[in-house]
Amino acid sequence: MSNIEIDLKSGFCFGVVNAIKKAEEELAKGGTLYCLGDIVHNNLEVDRLEKLGLRTINHEQFAALKNVRVLLRAHGEPPSTYEIARQNNIEIIDASCPVVLRLQKKIHDKYDKEKDNNTQIVIYGKKGHAEVIGLIGQTQSEAIVIEKKEDLDKLDFSRNICLFSQTTKPLDGFQEIIDIIESRMQGDARFEYFDTICRQVSNRIPNIKEFAQKHDIIFFVAGEKSSNGKVLFAECKKYNPNSYFVTTPDDIDPKTLNITASIGICGATSTPRWQMEDVETRINEIRGGEGLVNIG
Repeated sequence: MSNIEIDLKSGFCFGVVNAIKKAEEELAKGGTLYCLGDIVHNNLEVDRLEKLGLRTINHEQFAALKNVRVLLRAHGEPPSTYEIARQNNIEIIDASCPVVLRLQKKIHDKYDKEKDNNTQIVIYGKKGHAEVIGLIGQTQSEAIVIEKKEDLDKLDFSRNICLFSQTTKPLDGFQEIIDIIESRMQGDARFEYFDTICRQVSNRIPNIKEFAQKHDIIFFVAGEKSSNGKVLFAECKKYNPNSYFVTTPDDIDPKTLNITASIGICGATSTPRWQMEDVETRINEIRGGEGLVNIG
């Protein structure tokens, strides 16, 4: 019988845990609770909460609402969202991650201080990501988003540059951006940067590397929309070629298993524990006789 281990360091980060807890507390009070965007990039968890009464809306729908309760997810929101809420008498249940809120304040304060100094506020992050939209909003949409090193050509290296990072970006990618900017600065232009990456997320990568190498087969569990999931799964695949991305237990192919394999189950910061446990249950069902083959 193969050994199965669920990675204790995988699963929801603090920000997501907090957002879901707040949603459950508000739903328990009764009445309608709206959520601005998916509360987490995991369709199964979103479906679970919607069955409890949570209604997911987009920004256009949000702007049309009045006199309701709306939960803001962990990713954070730009100032314009709070202004719409004020105008429309919307009660905000703010589940923005404290790490993101601190970063928003840093960017806002730096923008206010530097806006007359010809300084470029630069954010290393994913274009269109909810957190990045909230960060750009702190600069009246003037911040420049750098997704990869090729985007650095957007910058004027003869002007001051102040660099921040989306909280969930990889540390090595951020360091590469820093090194390139430093090498390209011109004249008396100043360059400063702030390491604003959440260690609870960035530390997942060395842990995933170690976990992936411990087992013969890895099942990485995450929603298809999870950016963090894609990054962490790539790390699993790098260190263990027998790594498989699954969203539901039905995604497991019995042909990927063998009788003696050591199996590891891990996931993204947006993956609930119960989803990894469901995958474990399905593996036990398969190896109990539902089509298991010995491919060793």
